[in-house]
Amino acid sequence: MKSRRIILKIGTGVLITPEGIFNKNHISKIVNDIAAAHKRGEEVVLISSGAITAGINKLKWKGRSLSLREKQAAAAVGQSQLMNLYEETFRKVNCLTAQILLTADDLSNRQRYLNVRNTLFTLLKHKVIPIINENDSVAVEEIKFGDNDTLSALVSSKMDADFLILLTNVEGFFTGDPRKDKKAQLIKEINEISSCLQKKAQGSGDWRSTGGMQTKLEAAKIAIASGVTTFIVNGLKEGVITKILDGENPGTKFLSKKVKIAGKKRWIAFGARMKGKIMVDEGAKEALVVKGKSLLPSGVKKTEGEFGIGDGVSIVDLSGHEFARGLSFYSSGEIKRIKGKLTKEIKHILGYKDYDEVIHRDNLVVL
Repeated sequence: MKSRRIILKIGTGVLITPEGIFNKNHISKIVNDIAAAHKRGEEVVLISSGAITAGINKLKWKGRSLSLREKQAAAAVGQSQLMNLYEETFRKVNCLTAQILLTADDLSNRQRYLNVRNTLFTLLKHKVIPIINENDSVAVEEIKFGDNDTLSALVSSKMDADFLILLTNVEGFFTGDPRKDKKAQLIKEINEISSCLQKKAQGSGDWRSTGGMQTKLEAAKIAIASGVTTFIVNGLKEGVITKILDGENPGTKFLSKKVKIAGKKRWIAFGARMKGKIMVDEGAKEALVVKGKSLLPSGVKKTEGEFGIGDGVSIVDLSGHEFARGLSFYSSGEIKRIKGKLTKEIKHILGYKDYDEVIHRDNLVVL
């Protein structure tokens, strides 16, 4: 059988008890599951949260309102503890591990992303289990806005994974918050992430996590668009990883898209950093979404942010809803001058015309 590639994200609520200490007994059981999959030929990449919380506990800072610098310091203290625990636990089941710390720039810069990808593939080839975490000690945005759910989805997308498994402390995705709504029902299977579904996911996790169900839904959206079947399951229950690999669904399963976004366009959609926005009219939106056309200056209403030639931009409709992303042929300053104009007018306005399109369809992906 062909080896399957599994990206496994372990949330802080699974790793660390409500008191703020490592749940070593349960971590050992998860590692045994991973080792069993690894030894039968599956390729496993582990994305692990928990460094900041572990550091907070070690430094006896629980209950304090922490500054950004203190969170970064806690991450530095906790990360070494986290890796020591993983290395020790995996050693008992004869598995080698490797640590990789990433920032958003490592995945948004195409050359650095390719370097990361090559390193991961080399580790897997040599039967090593990579353990990835965000580099919270240096990456300001990751602590403030980021989360390992998104990181795990981006890794699964870029590594052409078969499965993304998000281990959390709830059964899966519910019709409401099961902690507050006793009538909330577990949704076993989801094939489309609608705006209605996204509204149901609003809300954050507890003090130990940066995300919540909303970030997991966004992660699933990225993964399934990349052809990766995704699961949200209760990682506090034994054997859920094995059950999934044996064909069962112990939580919520998100079905991958039959036609996935491929190659460079996947990087544009989920890897490249968006430097600004371009708002387009309804005619331009229809041309992009329905007809697969390029974006011409005549369809542009306005721009937001400062961006240069080749930068990633978010394309939004008149209501501000993002529906596409692309790499711009012109800077924001140039687009402001040619917006709403015909292609033949570009040279007269700018004094030159390098391209007919603001964004060519080969550099554009509809989300």
